[in-house]
Amino acid sequence: MIRWIRKYEGWFGASGAICIAIGLYFGLVASPPDSYQGEVVRIMYVHVPFASTSMTAYGVLTVASLWYLWKRDPIIDNLAHATAGIGVFFTSGALFTGSIWGKPTWNTWWTWDARLVSFTILLLILIGYLMLRTFIEDKEREARYAAILAIVGAVDLPIVHFSVEWWRTLHQPLSISQRGVAIAGVMLYPLIFMSVGFYLLFTYMVGVRTQMLYLQQLLEAKKGRLLGEVHL
Repeated sequence: MIRWIRKYEGWFGASGAICIAIGLYFGLVASPPDSYQGEVVRIMYVHVPFASTSMTAYGVLTVASLWYLWKRDPIIDNLAHATAGIGVFFTSGALFTGSIWGKPTWNTWWTWDARLVSFTILLLILIGYLMLRTFIEDKEREARYAAILAIVGAVDLPIVHFSVEWWRTLHQPLSISQRGVAIAGVMLYPLIFMSVGFYLLFTYMVGVRTQMLYLQQLLEAKKGRLLGEVHL
């Protein structure tokens, strides 16, 4: 897996940068303002990719945690650990850009909306995951407990996704659902480019972080062997 990451990480990074550049041009320059929100709607081209990528990140974390509990593969644990850290970045970005969008449209930076609260809980779970990995000294227990926490926390994913359908909220309903597409094509295409770009950027960041954790683990193991030889 590490060899595969090293081989393709550059392609993911470059492709992500190109897609984001194209999406930003069409979203900020070529697309028209919204008939109701005006120019403020352009924050959508950053907020929505942040939010969708953060959900994807937690999904990857859940799958990797299940995989680790099944196979006990340390590289998969590194992948899960990396994904959680990158997930904090994207989830925080979604909440931050959502607050910027909410101020002119809802006249408030924050409200106890079902989508916002469930999304904040997702961020707190990720932060708790990283804290757990910091405070436990035994590496095997650390990885096992963190994986269990991630799997239990996955209960929040469907709540975040369906919150706008299950409860009456200020947050707008899903623009793309089984009911159809409720967004104009001139706005949809830049959003697709931005979303694909964010997914590729997420993949690149996770690949780089996974390698860093893997090398750190190897270094710690080597130090442990050297210390053992000195004591002997």
